[in-house]
Amino acid sequence: MNDGSTRDTKVTTSHWGAFEVDIENDRIVATRPFAADPRPSAIPEALPKALHHKSRVLRPSIRKAWLDTRERTGRGAGEFVEVPWDEALDIAATEITRVCDTHGNEAIYGGSYGWASAGRFHHAQSQVHRFLNCIGGYVSSFGSYSTGCAQSIMPHVFGSNFMSLLYEHQDGWQTIYDNAETLVMFGGINSKNAQVSMGGITEHDTGVWLDRFIAKGITCVNVGPQRTDAPDGCDWMAIRPASDTALMLALAHVLETENLTDRDFLNRYTVGYEQFRPYLLGESDGQPKSPEWAAPLCGVGPDEIRALARRMASTPTMVTVSWSIQRAQHGEQPYWMSGVLAAMIGQIGLAGCGVGYGFGAIGGVGKRLKGLHGMTFPQKQNPIDKVIPVARVADMLRNPGQPFDFNGKREPYADIRLVYWAGGNPYHHHQDLNALHDAWQKPETIIVNEPYWTATAKRGDIVFPATTPYEREDIGRSNLDDYLFHMPQCVSPVGEARNDYDIFAGLAQRMGVQDAFTEGKTSGEWIEQLYAAYREGAAQNGIDVPTLPALRDANWVQLPITVDEPNDTLFAPFRANPDAAPLGTPSGKIEIYSETIASFGYDDCIGHPIWLPPDEWLGSACAQAPLHMVSPQPADKLHSQLESALADVKGARPETVVLHPVDAAARGIANGDLVKLFNTRGACRAKAQISEDIIQGVVALPTGAWYSDPDADIDLDGNPNVLTRDIGTSRLGQGCSAHTALVEVAKL
Repeated sequence: MNDGSTRDTKVTTSHWGAFEVDIENDRIVATRPFAADPRPSAIPEALPKALHHKSRVLRPSIRKAWLDTRERTGRGAGEFVEVPWDEALDIAATEITRVCDTHGNEAIYGGSYGWASAGRFHHAQSQVHRFLNCIGGYVSSFGSYSTGCAQSIMPHVFGSNFMSLLYEHQDGWQTIYDNAETLVMFGGINSKNAQVSMGGITEHDTGVWLDRFIAKGITCVNVGPQRTDAPDGCDWMAIRPASDTALMLALAHVLETENLTDRDFLNRYTVGYEQFRPYLLGESDGQPKSPEWAAPLCGVGPDEIRALARRMASTPTMVTVSWSIQRAQHGEQPYWMSGVLAAMIGQIGLAGCGVGYGFGAIGGVGKRLKGLHGMTFPQKQNPIDKVIPVARVADMLRNPGQPFDFNGKREPYADIRLVYWAGGNPYHHHQDLNALHDAWQKPETIIVNEPYWTATAKRGDIVFPATTPYEREDIGRSNLDDYLFHMPQCVSPVGEARNDYDIFAGLAQRMGVQDAFTEGKTSGEWIEQLYAAYREGAAQNGIDVPTLPALRDANWVQLPITVDEPNDTLFAPFRANPDAAPLGTPSGKIEIYSETIASFGYDDCIGHPIWLPPDEWLGSACAQAPLHMVSPQPADKLHSQLESALADVKGARPETVVLHPVDAAARGIANGDLVKLFNTRGACRAKAQISEDIIQGVVALPTGAWYSDPDADIDLDGNPNVLTRDIGTSRLGQGCSAHTALVEVAKL
C-alpha cells in the first residue's frame, strides 16, 4: 500500500519465508520480517543489493567461440557477445532442432533443480520440462542432491514415496511434545536449515518447538560431529561422521542381548528380522555389533551407548534422522538401520514416537496440515524414458554409452549433445567441481536461463537473462505451510530479462509447438486458471480460499488447514491393523530384510542393513588427508542464492571453516587466519574459526560460495565442492556423497 511517500510497501514470499519489501524508483531498497513470523530468517536482508547487482545477466549472450565455430572447449573462460532477443532465440531454436533431427531427443538433458522460485507458475523446473516435452522429450533425472539416496531406499523399507512421507505423514511437533520423553536426533535438528523450504515456510517455528521440548524436560540427544546442529540444552553424543550406522547397530545389539527388543512388534509388523539377527550378533561374520565394537568406530564409549539404548527402550522415544547423513557413501544404511532400530524398540505408529525423517532439514516438517494440492504448471508426458540419478550428471557426460547400475536396473548412459539448464546451479550442488568442469566441455551445446552470471551461466554457450521472483507476478504456496500469498511484481525486469515462460514460448513458436506449450494463454491467464482449479479443489475439501482479485488485494491469507487431531501420527493406521492398512512393500510390512534388494546382488547394499565404512573417513585417514570434512548448508542464504551480494561484504569471503582447537594448534592456526583446505581433487581458501563445538579430526566448511576459475591453483572464496568426491552412495541409490571427503588444512 502507498502511504503517500515515494516508497511503496508490499509483502511477498520466498523459499526462506515471507517478508515486506520497500520499493522506491523501481528498486527494492529495504526488507523487513513478516509480522507473523516468530523467528524470521535474515536472508532477505541481502536482496536489495543482489537484485540489481553487477552480476545480473542483462541481455541474451552467446559465447563467442561457440558462435564463431561451435567450439565446445573453453567453457568458463570465454568471451560472450550480447545479441538481440530475436537473434538469440533464432540461434537457440535452430540448434535445438539440429540436435533433435541429428541425434534424437535422447541427446538432450533437461537440467533444473526447482529452487528458483517459491511461486507456483514461474517454477523453472516445470517450465523447462514442459517445453522439452512439447518438442519430443529429454533425458530426465530422479531424486535430489538432498535426498536422492533416501528416495531410493525408503520405498523398499517402508513402501512409501519418501517425499510423500515427508510432506503428508510425519508426526506433528505438538504430538511429539505431548507424548515423547526422549528425542534422539541422528544428524541433529538445526534451525539454520529449517529457515528454508520448498515453496516457502512462513512461521519459522522449528527452534521454538525445540526450546519447548527442552523446557518441558524431554531428553534431546544430538548425535553428530557438531554441537551446533541442535540448540543449547540438548545432550551431545559427539560421534564421527559416517559412523551413524555403527552406532545404531550397537544400540540394537544392546536391545537384543539385554532382552529389550519388542518381539511382538517385530513378529506382527516386520519381516526379515531372522535374517538380520545373525549379522547383528556376529553369528554370520564372527563380529558381534556390540558397543565395544562400535566405540572406536564412533568415538563414543560403550557405557554411553548402553545407557542411550536402555533409555530408548524404557521411555516413549522418537528417533529422527537428518537428510545429511544419507549424503555420504553407503548413505542408504543409516536410513534403513534407523527404521530397524525403531522397529526393535516397538514404538512405530505410536503418537509422537517411532521414527521420523527430515525434521529440521527444511522448514515445515512437523506442521500437520490438510493437504491442498494443485497450482502446478503441467509438464506434459515425457516421451523419452531414459532417467539418471540426479547426482550422476557428470558421469553421464563423461561416459556416454557406458552402463550404470541404479536400484535394480542396469542401463547405458545417454550420449548427451545438448544440455538445457533453467532454475539451478549445478556448480553449487555437485561434487568434485573441477571434474564436473571437465565433463561440462563434452556436450556440443549448453543453454542456460539464469538471472546471474553464476559458474553455470559462465559455462553456457547461449545464456538467456531470466527474471527473479520479484520481477513478475505469481502465487506462493506450499504443502508444508498454511499461508497463501499473492506474489506481486515488485519491480520491472532488470535489463532485458524475461520470464522463463516467455523465453520458452519464443522458442516454441520458432519450433512449431507454440500452441502445445502456451495453449494460447499468457502467463497471467495461466495463473488465473491454475488458481481457479486450486480454489475448486480447496472447496471440495471444505476450505474457503479467496478469489484471485481478493487475494491480490489482501496480499496474503492464512488458511484454516491445521490438523488438530493429537494422534495423527506416522504409520498409526498400519499399527492399528496391518492387514487392513498394509504398507506398500512386497510383504506389506516393514522390511528389515528385503528380498528385492537382495536379488539385485549389490555388494554395497545387501538384503539387510550393514556397516560399510566409506572409502574416505577418519577410519582411513592418512598423513596427506587426515581430517574429515563435512559441508553443511550455509546460514546466510539458500544454497548459493544471493551469493554475489553477500560476497561483496568486506571480510565475508573466503567462507569460514570450523575446526577443533587441537587440530588448529597442531597446524599453527589461530582464530581468523586464512587457511588452505586441500586434497588430490582440489584446494580452496577459508577463514579459520576455532571451536570446541566440533569434534577433533573434523572440519566443517559450508556450501554456497560461487565456484571460481578451474585453472587456478586454489578456489579463492571457499567452495567445499572442489574437495568432495563425486561417487554414488551405492549402486542402489546412486545419491550424492558430499560428506565423504578427507582433507588437510594448512595456514596461508
